[in-house]
Amino acid sequence: DFDALVAEQGKLQEQLDKHDAWNLDSRLELAMDALRCPPSDTPIKVCSGGERRRVALTRLLLTEPDILLLDEPTNHLDAESVAWLEHHLREYKGTVIAVTHDRYFLDNVAGWILELDRGYGIPWKGNYSSWLEQKETRLQQEEKAETQRQKTLARELEWIRMSPKARQSKGKARVTSYEQLLGQEAEKRREELEIYIPPGPRLGDIVFEFDKVTKSYDDRLILDAFSATVPPGSIIGIIGPNGAGKTTLLKMITGKEKPDGGTIRIGETVKLAYADQSRTLDPEKTVYEEISQGADFLELGRRKVNARAYCASFNFQGSDQQKKVGVLSGGERNRVHLAKTLTEGANVLLLDEPTNDLDVNTLRALEEAIEEFAGVAVVVSHDRWFLDRICTHIIAFEGDSQAKMYLGNWSDYEAMMQEKFGRDLTPHRVKYRTLKR
Repeated sequence: DFDALVAEQGKLQEQLDKHDAWNLDSRLELAMDALRCPPSDTPIKVCSGGERRRVALTRLLLTEPDILLLDEPTNHLDAESVAWLEHHLREYKGTVIAVTHDRYFLDNVAGWILELDRGYGIPWKGNYSSWLEQKETRLQQEEKAETQRQKTLARELEWIRMSPKARQSKGKARVTSYEQLLGQEAEKRREELEIYIPPGPRLGDIVFEFDKVTKSYDDRLILDAFSATVPPGSIIGIIGPNGAGKTTLLKMITGKEKPDGGTIRIGETVKLAYADQSRTLDPEKTVYEEISQGADFLELGRRKVNARAYCASFNFQGSDQQKKVGVLSGGERNRVHLAKTLTEGANVLLLDEPTNDLDVNTLRALEEAIEEFAGVAVVVSHDRWFLDRICTHIIAFEGDSQAKMYLGNWSDYEAMMQEKFGRDLTPHRVKYRTLKR
């Protein structure tokens, strides 16, 4: 009857209001745009792994469960999308539990950190920067003999507390010094060995010169008249949405792709080493066999290094070197691939997403290795902390088929963009100009 119908309508109205269903379409479009999902009519079966992950994350966020369990949520997200996700999670009404190695994500979102160390779970109240401070306190209690180093750590901590922008470019050397000191912990766990990148031949004045480089696929203009000069000694971070053309730029440098217009001049002294995302390895070989390629000693620049010792420097120690490549995790495969690439004695490194699936200790070691590398590195990455630690320049794919090179690291670029466009930097799906023939 009519009264029953009105009562049922009232119940439905209550549920719609409770879940804010009237705004569902606009919330869905906002989330899909910010996380750069493919167009809404795209069949899932044709989506890449990264696109499927972004779609799944969007669906999960819109369901608004009481507890969100996120396993590496920032993987396959570019820096702008991660910043949007951080803002969303800070405003989230429920509980969020995330496994992540993204240190800025931990700094900006986490209220508690659970550190897994030597079989124990150690909770710390605070974000990543706070965790570093509390870590130092624990080291003071465990390492009473190292009083001089503890005083050095205390002075660095005091400086960090006084400086709200301690991780930005001008203060980066001090924060780096602090992390290096923490890397010298004399705890009863595996030794954290530094990754060594052998220097290649001396570079001349010219490394890369891009002159009005244009590239398209079908009718999509990926890159339009890009010009830039890469100087010797620089570390270039390449940023931008997935699919914008970052990997294509690396492939054009190596000659695997050709520009449709313009020129790329490569210096005569340049010797390239390219670590791509394919991580192509022989699954039947052991870690030791894949890295050493059958040699007992490896030539690292002017040094000859025992192959097993070299494997150990990438945290493959003892029986780990005998693991079959086919059973390795994503992070372990990444370490094997990096270890192989870095034996080539190059003076220019091209690294495509080198931080994917790496733990924080290995990330720190890789950052320090790149910083000390006597050459040029060009790195595609979405890891903002990594980009802040190492970069001297940023090449940003900014949409509408445009890419530009800027002086400075990620924080410098972000500050410049906020000054130029204001605080609202909500990301949107990548757009290309249509190629006019």
